[in-house]
Amino acid sequence: MEPTTSQQLLDAVEAFRVEDEKFTAGNGAAGTRARKALMEIAKLAKARRAEITEEKTARKEASGESAEG
Repeated sequence: MEPTTSQQLLDAVEAFRVEDEKFTAGNGAAGTRARKALMEIAKLAKARRAEITEEKTARKEASGESAEG
């Protein structure tokens, strides 16, 4: 089973944390990996926002239909 977007986001944050720590300690190459992780976080955050909006809309429509019916 594929991990949820939320889990992927948490994994990306952890990857960033690890690479940022290495970069702060002086490893320049880790800076590139940290920046890559930040781009992945941005992409996943955008996807999760869309999922949340979609779910909210579906809930609103479902509650509206049951109230009418």
